[in-house]
Amino acid sequence: MTSILNADLHCHSVVSDGTLTPEALATRAKANGVELWALTDHDEIGGQLRAAAAARALGMHYLTGVEISVTFANETVHIVGLGFDATDPRIMSGLQATRGGRGQRAQEMSAQLAKVGIQGAYEGALKFVGNPELISRTHFARFLVESGVCRDTPEVFRKYLIDGKPGFVPHRWASLQQAVQWITECGGVAVIAHPGRYRFTANEQYALFSEFKAHGGQAVEVVTGSHSPSEYVTYADMAKEFGLAASRGSDFHSPDESHTDLGALPYLSGELTPVWELLAHRIQ
Repeated sequence: MTSILNADLHCHSVVSDGTLTPEALATRAKANGVELWALTDHDEIGGQLRAAAAARALGMHYLTGVEISVTFANETVHIVGLGFDATDPRIMSGLQATRGGRGQRAQEMSAQLAKVGIQGAYEGALKFVGNPELISRTHFARFLVESGVCRDTPEVFRKYLIDGKPGFVPHRWASLQQAVQWITECGGVAVIAHPGRYRFTANEQYALFSEFKAHGGQAVEVVTGSHSPSEYVTYADMAKEFGLAASRGSDFHSPDESHTDLGALPYLSGELTPVWELLAHRIQ
């Protein structure tokens, strides 16, 4: 498989904070011309069997996937895992431990919102949650839009739920080393997700890439839904500098919320090593 491949290796279903089922995502991906697909729910692999079966039924190639929440330099960073054994107890137990803190955090977020006059946020957010273990800021954002507090989710994240605003509660996730280790020990490839989104200084970003590579990380998302065309170039250069393969994924969550649809991104540059070249033996 060459770099001229419509691969979408980053998206979310109702199993975490997306709004479509794994089957509906597979159908949408196929309709949009996706040839190689991965479902990468947050800290959860419960949708993998369904996603793989749906992809096979549609004649689409599939890689197992997950997006792991990591704390690095006091920021939340996401590491995508691709092509791992989703039945391996090491990644299953690691992800279960990572999910464990979300419930208490959600209760604290609700209490903070109540202090500024927004009542019932926890119960409201639960209505949007497919898996209560995975309640997140996205579910609170949907409640705040539904209840008329904000017009849309971007407004929510300008006014609430981010550092310094009502409803923000930090959470200590897995370490970078743990996330990379869970993925690689189970036969997969670890990928830095959407690096352009993190509020790092140049030195902090360099440290992230350096430590990630030292722990066994092998790839970075270059073309992704939240990157600008100039960031495609920036992170292509970073991939080459650190000897990392390149990944491509929309980070699609919902037809109503995501500005980049499944399969709608530019192709990877031909001068990069596509991550799927490292995973040819794991593609289903």
